[in-house]
Amino acid sequence: MDSKPNYGLYGLGTMGAALALNIAEKGYDLAVCNRTASVVDEFHASSGDLATRIVPTHDLAAFVSAMAAPRNIVLMVPAGDAVDKTMEQLRPFLDADDLIIDAGNANFGDTNRRGDAAQAAGEMFLGIGVSGGEEGARHGPSIMGGGNRVAWNRVSDMLEAIAADYEGTPCAACMGEGGSGHYVKMVHNGIEYADMQMIAEVYGIMRDGLAMTPLEISKVFSQWNEGRLQSYLIEISASVAEATDPETGKAMLDIITDSAGQKGTGRWTAIEALMRASPVTAIDAAVAARNLSSRRDERKAGEELFGAAPQAIDRGAVALEALEAALLAGKIACYAQGFAMLSTASDDYGWSLPLPDIAKVWRAGCIIRSSLLDDMAQALDDDAHRNLMFAPSFAQMMKDSHKGLRKVVAQAALAGHAAPALSAALSYFDAMRTARGTANMIQAQRDFFGAHGFERLDREGQGFHGPWGTG
Repeated sequence: MDSKPNYGLYGLGTMGAALALNIAEKGYDLAVCNRTASVVDEFHASSGDLATRIVPTHDLAAFVSAMAAPRNIVLMVPAGDAVDKTMEQLRPFLDADDLIIDAGNANFGDTNRRGDAAQAAGEMFLGIGVSGGEEGARHGPSIMGGGNRVAWNRVSDMLEAIAADYEGTPCAACMGEGGSGHYVKMVHNGIEYADMQMIAEVYGIMRDGLAMTPLEISKVFSQWNEGRLQSYLIEISASVAEATDPETGKAMLDIITDSAGQKGTGRWTAIEALMRASPVTAIDAAVAARNLSSRRDERKAGEELFGAAPQAIDRGAVALEALEAALLAGKIACYAQGFAMLSTASDDYGWSLPLPDIAKVWRAGCIIRSSLLDDMAQALDDDAHRNLMFAPSFAQMMKDSHKGLRKVVAQAALAGHAAPALSAALSYFDAMRTARGTANMIQAQRDFFGAHGFERLDREGQGFHGPWGTG
């Protein structure tokens, strides 16, 4: 290269290395660095034709020196203290107009704090959520930015170039100030948890309730991927159900331990939703299900004590069409919860989150990409504050599919199949279509034991009390 690059990337782990190659492939020269110097040399040596666009460096001083001002430095280090330490180590070498971009899986609260500190110090900082895993990072992720708009505009050409493309539109956008980008990524991951859990529940019903083989299940997922459920997660579910273990020849799913890992973003979503009083019941259930999956010894003891739970389900009681409808209804309810949470956060934090743009950014590159997101973007364009289930197109889908969800949840309960996320989605749907619920009993109880008061249906005002006095 004839001149120094303006871009650099620090942190050459799986995601960082993939993102660096993506940046170079899109025509941007960049310097790279890593805490372990040998990783830099190995990465550069394996970069092929792209090596000419990459400047390998072995320490932070050389890394910054290899770039021309104003510098744009992408951090791909583990979330938490590692980000703060790396930023602190970089500062002595930076100029005032150099930009640090945290592209890791940061907690939005940390991004808010770092952004505020950078602004107070006259520094430039962006926090961007990057979704799509290693494949997305290498060939086109979904990018959700947050922070100073001037900083975003400075690097938006590069970010849009490396992002996934949906029919000519890059899946990259600035969501707002502060930690808004990482917030949107957090909710994305929460939806991802719920979507995966509902697919796993339907898989379990097919496996244990309908006695279907992994290959039969794979064919069902493949068929569903041709219809309304078309999505990345359904597509890969078909692939993993079809796969065989090269060592034993058995179905791959049949030898994988039933204990799901997690990195915490789903839990963050659930906790934040409680703080915002924005119910995300399907995500809550999915997080709890992952936690329960790790308690294998307790579950084994429970089976020995109470007997095996999953029993056979008659094909006449739950047809495959009902399972497909259940997944569709559950997915819509889950996305409705996620977008409602984003709307609430937008108001609470003053971010003015562009909900239609969020749906558009998720249409390609990210893990929850789905054919439904195009319709969701249109529905949010029409009315961003309306519950997604109430938009005409999705209301009709719910009318057509909720009976399938109800049938699946009911039969699963009768036969002992745990279906927490599907059950939560159904309860949410029923609660959202019940004009008079049962919270009047709760208000009466609260007034009885604590004199908290209540509102009446037959007159205006608050602070009414019942005839019971205080308990």
